[in-house]
Amino acid sequence: MDLARVLSIAISMVFVNNFILSKFLGLCPFLGVSKHTKSAVSMGLAVIFVMVCSALMTSLVYAYVLIPFHIEYLRTIAFILIIAGFVQFIEMFIRKNSPPLYRALGIYLPLITTNCAVLGVTILNANTFFASPGGLAAGIAYSVLQALFAGVGFMVALLLMSGIREQLELASVPRAMKGLPIAFVVASLMSLAFMAFSGFRF
Repeated sequence: MDLARVLSIAISMVFVNNFILSKFLGLCPFLGVSKHTKSAVSMGLAVIFVMVCSALMTSLVYAYVLIPFHIEYLRTIAFILIIAGFVQFIEMFIRKNSPPLYRALGIYLPLITTNCAVLGVTILNANTFFASPGGLAAGIAYSVLQALFAGVGFMVALLLMSGIREQLELASVPRAMKGLPIAFVVASLMSLAFMAFSGFRF
């Protein structure tokens, strides 16, 4: 495995092509769960787990089922089914082992199923690492790494946003800007700040 390529994937997924702040995917859980740091950490870890497991499973299915049988056009349906299965597993696990966390996450845990960032990373993997024949094992490994760092980038954005929103609760914000309006303004400013990383070249 090429160390330079791994480093490139890490920097790209966390900073340059951050799924929330650069690609604007997964905004619903980003804005809904980022009110408090604790729930942001929980959601971030859940998204990382789902992204990594989904990337592994979808890469295996894509490389050893869809490509050999020439049914790549079914990848979106297959990827959605795999992601939905993992999210249901996480939801049942958290509901049984940590009811307070389950109540804290509320509706946003099932929203991982329809989180376009999770589906986006699996499709990006298929387009990037399986575009040319050969090297399926390396493609699967790079897909998992890309999903891991995409999840880390998702969590970084959540943590930054939750820290800012917790401070805004103590600030004197005009009534018309309280809640989601100021959150959208902060998110747009964070996105502009992350655009500075787009000048990186690998």
